[in-house]
Amino acid sequence: MRFSVNIPNFGDFADPRTVAQVATAAEEAGWDGLFVWDHVLHRRHPRPFGDPWMLLTAAALATSRIRLGTLVTPVARRRPHQLARQVATLDQLSGGRVIFGAGLGGPIEDEYGSFGDLTDPVVLAERLDEGLGLLERYWSGEAVDHDGRHYQARDVTLLPATVQRPRPPVWIAGFWPNRPPMRRAARWDGAVPLFASAKHGHAPPVEEVRELVAYVNRHREGGSGGPFEIVLGGASPADAAGARDLIGPLADAGATWWDERQLQDTEDLDRLAPVLRRIEQGPPRW
Repeated sequence: MRFSVNIPNFGDFADPRTVAQVATAAEEAGWDGLFVWDHVLHRRHPRPFGDPWMLLTAAALATSRIRLGTLVTPVARRRPHQLARQVATLDQLSGGRVIFGAGLGGPIEDEYGSFGDLTDPVVLAERLDEGLGLLERYWSGEAVDHDGRHYQARDVTLLPATVQRPRPPVWIAGFWPNRPPMRRAARWDGAVPLFASAKHGHAPPVEEVRELVAYVNRHREGGSGGPFEIVLGGASPADAAGARDLIGPLADAGATWWDERQLQDTEDLDRLAPVLRRIEQGPPRW
């Protein structure tokens, strides 16, 4: 199992210099990855927001080993060609350390409706799927012609291609027990499920994880063919016994990454000091 640190892109973490500090501490303490949220507006959190790709650029410049990415980027509210350039540039800068997390994002009314965009989740899901397909083609560095329902491209070649070949790993998020997002995830490289039964920062029930893993495995035909990751998260205890009791059963159920998160209903969510304290204790070990 691998271990990552998860931070929002607002509050203290809206500052790229702070995110660079977090990334450095995480690398020194033995964590395997750093993931940031991708929001532009969240009415529950009226605070300063930072652009996730600028934040991750600072993290890449401050580190040499840990994986870096967003959890998650709402592809449907971005132009695929511009997003492809941001991801490829970060992959080049970091020496091939990017993991791309994608989903519908939300809250939909905040992040789409506030700017006059569509809020129909069916249409947004169509844009997500079409956008993911375009991203994969853009990252190849080969010429792209595309005439789709939502996007078009006319003989365009975006260079440089990503360092990682054929592309960076793509992880797909969604709420379980909703099935369509996990079927989408099965076509790519990983699933980042959120659970209706577990708030942000709380570990999901083991039985639900087993059900999800079995469901994804049944739909893996036609997937990428490479390793497939199951990414779970929450706030873990630093002591070995507590970590074993919490994360061990999830690993046995099929989880391959533990994503360390703050409890969403506390003031620690977007504050540097408590996050650094947990990072410096090191990833869960048992």
